[in-house]
Amino acid sequence: MKEINKRNAVFVACAVFLAGLIVMGSVCFSPVYAKVLHYKGTPAKYIFLFIGDGMGQPQRTAAEAYMASAQGLKPSDCKMAMSKLPAQGVTTTFANDRFITGSAAAATAIACGVKTNIGYIGVDPAYKMVKSIAEMARDRKMKVGIVSSVSIDHATPACFYAHQPSRKMYHEIAYDLVKSGFNYFGGGGFKDPTGKKSKKPIGDVFELAREKGYRIVTDQSEFRALKGDDGKIIACNRNLPDDEALPYDMDKTPRDISLAEFTEKGIELLYGDAGFFFMIEGGKIDWACHANDAMAAIEDTIAFDEAVKRALAFYEKHPEETLIVVTGDHECGGLTLGFAGTVYESYFDVLKGQRLSFQAFTDSIMAEYKKSKKDGASFEDMIPKIELYFGLTMKGNGPMVLKDFEIAELRDAFDKSMKNIEINEGTQEYLLYGGYDPLTVKLTHILNRKAGLGWTSYSHTGVPVTTSAIGKGAALFNGYYDNTDIAKKIMLLMGLKVNMADAGQDAISMAVVK
Repeated sequence: MKEINKRNAVFVACAVFLAGLIVMGSVCFSPVYAKVLHYKGTPAKYIFLFIGDGMGQPQRTAAEAYMASAQGLKPSDCKMAMSKLPAQGVTTTFANDRFITGSAAAATAIACGVKTNIGYIGVDPAYKMVKSIAEMARDRKMKVGIVSSVSIDHATPACFYAHQPSRKMYHEIAYDLVKSGFNYFGGGGFKDPTGKKSKKPIGDVFELAREKGYRIVTDQSEFRALKGDDGKIIACNRNLPDDEALPYDMDKTPRDISLAEFTEKGIELLYGDAGFFFMIEGGKIDWACHANDAMAAIEDTIAFDEAVKRALAFYEKHPEETLIVVTGDHECGGLTLGFAGTVYESYFDVLKGQRLSFQAFTDSIMAEYKKSKKDGASFEDMIPKIELYFGLTMKGNGPMVLKDFEIAELRDAFDKSMKNIEINEGTQEYLLYGGYDPLTVKLTHILNRKAGLGWTSYSHTGVPVTTSAIGKGAALFNGYYDNTDIAKKIMLLMGLKVNMADAGQDAISMAVVK
């Protein structure tokens, strides 16, 4: 009897241990779990989804700290509109095949609620097409708008209307744009409208767009005169200085259309009884962070927030029918709010010394100097330009004065810029300058360090991002969740029954509770 009791005791202990492992596995390691979300209310009629590309919490906080410094306020007294929204959540960003995501995989997750591989546009890992929330809205007879500060065929906007195995298939993506039938596209242009870079060119995208009833607008005055009954619109800024994108906000001129203007006009064009879905991307936050240019990233983050304010103005008029969601697809650059050289101090005011983005300085100042000084280039020639465009100086006292080792760093970078050295990943030069002009990157690095900012990468990072919301069902965006859940929550608030088990993702059944 004692032996039997011992065996029973061992059996019970093992059973408890195994049960614990099963519970742990179901919580921590199981790839499939069941979750039910409920929303008690009518569907949202007007839906805004703002995506700050590369915008993690460091980018948001840096922008607010800079704004506070410029106004002589404490950081706690200066918040962007997106930070004041009542719902605030934390969102994970990993892709299906890589922990650190890319814009295509992240945007497919946000747009379609499905994890996919790096570079895939609107398809799952098996290349099966997955419908986006924008397409679902269109199919429900809602109007749809897509705006971006980068090219309109870039990865993030593309995932809302295109279905392609590679984000680099710009020509095919552009044809998907035209075929989508969406009501309004605005911002940047097209990277391959005629198919010069395509293996199987289809034809001129602009010609097909006109055949499909789209009006192409590039003139600022014509754009501002657009009205709600003007039909389907593709509006591009005339000035597209790099890769068919809008200029960085700090480089724009009065002739340029801002992201906020594209947003405001979109609201006017989309508004109506049918309701609308409107995605707005601040794409060049990411580009600035790839180049480790804090000032350009901050200015574009603030410009992105100005676009959010346009949506909030609409919300104030339609609070019972509107949902606004603001998120990022991933963080970029590994921006840190603190640098060893300043210990615990931050000096955001020194960033005001930068007058041009890295791109404008490289394309204009550096390019012109290289052209005029093929022989006899001298670092001393650049000193006045460094002082003028970055506020850094060689003489005097104060935070903007360059130390001897910083001048040595700049001299070395200048020499490499003049030699047009090839920079490959895995080399010391790559760690110092990424794939950018050495002198330009060294200038931004030194200025950023003096402000108390640091960078760890010229690429994306895997840290979670912040998601904010206001309006119909906004409370669903509180908490900690994956980027695929953003799409699922929006689908729910559109009044859709969604079962994601068939998509091979986390099993989730959602239904409207009225």
